[in-house]
Amino acid sequence: MRALARPLAATAGLLLLAAGCGSGADSGTEPVTLQVYAAASLQEPFAEIGEEFEAAHEGVEVAFNLAGSSTLGQQIRQGAPADVFASANPQNMDTLVGADLAAPVDFTSNTLMIAVPPGNPAGITDLASLTRDGLNLVLCAPEVPCGAAAKTLEESAGLTLAPVSEEQSVTDVLNKVTSGQADAGLVYVTDIARAGDAAEGIEFPEAQDAVNTYPITPIRGADHAGLGQEFVDLVLSEPGQQTLADHGFVRP
Repeated sequence: MRALARPLAATAGLLLLAAGCGSGADSGTEPVTLQVYAAASLQEPFAEIGEEFEAAHEGVEVAFNLAGSSTLGQQIRQGAPADVFASANPQNMDTLVGADLAAPVDFTSNTLMIAVPPGNPAGITDLASLTRDGLNLVLCAPEVPCGAAAKTLEESAGLTLAPVSEEQSVTDVLNKVTSGQADAGLVYVTDIARAGDAAEGIEFPEAQDAVNTYPITPIRGADHAGLGQEFVDLVLSEPGQQTLADHGFVRP
């Protein structure tokens, strides 16, 4: 499987459920590649779910395109060969609904957290700390779900954040923090969890004002829309939801 994540342990329940989802490619046909376009923050849980899907569908390979949801949505509208799209917010999904390409369902949610390098050298304590002069703050660009959530936080808290750069995915923000290029960044709780010792997370109460809900859909008219629906069903299943929960995601 072409997934940008380390192999993760499979759960027996997920494998058994996936085995009932479908038989994969027809006997004697060429191997099938299921193209799943997914928000970068879904990297690790979707890698695990993708492995289970492949194990239950002989001749099927799951290929992930992981990036910012706004970028992925634009690619799909321009004709990219996606079979499934999982967005980190409804707004980027709505553009596909308007183009009659999607019938989404919400499947999980995520909350922002402040990421700082190990030891928190800038002494960040709360959301207001991010407004300090001279702070190297990195955010997602406003059109990206994590950036839109940051903008909502600014407005609800009455603060003005002045980032030194705006990135096209939450993964890029996290990389700037873990590499020491930034004093702080706003990422998701799940990103802090997967960063391990490379970053520290700081919770702040205002985050509840900007919780991101994630929708997923098979793409109408896609080459493998049927298999796409089976992948969506697996994500929505109880074992699929448990995999997401294991990585810090919360039911919507």
